[in-house]
Amino acid sequence: MAKVTCHQTISADGYAAGLHQTEERPFGDDGGDGWGNTLHSWMFDNADENRAEIDQGKAAAYIMGRNMFGPVRGAWDRPWNGWWGDDPPFHGPVFVLTHHARDPQPMEGGTTYHFVTDGIESALAQAREAAGDGDVSIEGGAETINQYLAAGLVDELRLHIVPLTLGGGARIFDGVPPLKLEQVYARAASTVVHVTYRVLS
Repeated sequence: MAKVTCHQTISADGYAAGLHQTEERPFGDDGGDGWGNTLHSWMFDNADENRAEIDQGKAAAYIMGRNMFGPVRGAWDRPWNGWWGDDPPFHGPVFVLTHHARDPQPMEGGTTYHFVTDGIESALAQAREAAGDGDVSIEGGAETINQYLAAGLVDELRLHIVPLTLGGGARIFDGVPPLKLEQVYARAASTVVHVTYRVLS
């Protein structure tokens, strides 16, 4: 059965990005150079060890907030097609939450960005339709994931917990009412712990 999932790398104190995010340092003060060298190194430096969890993140359609898509704020006053270059890793439809309309942007490799201006439920409905029988993944950032959690629209939460603390920034569960979670998977790797929760309420 198709699921709505969230995949998110977080610090041990729950932050998906540190303070002082900028275009040059999109993850802010994350203990590295801002490009996730510390927070996301498990995906790159230790990819083979974590291949199962990386592959588990693949979905038939994706949703992300505008902050995850890029640093442009307000009107689309300059070209921007995401952080991932001409061939993004999604290879499917990606629905970007925004307040400013924009035509769909097809990319190499099968990724097309669709820009949704009428809220999280509309984005999810469009993503479900595009995914057919496949899963929809809420990619982030933290604020977007928190909106979907608070609305009760997430079936499964997959967290990748890195052994460092950031002390501030964009945090998972901020503003989310208490949830009942069922742990359905856990595995410790050398630089990260993977935990999957089913969201019960």
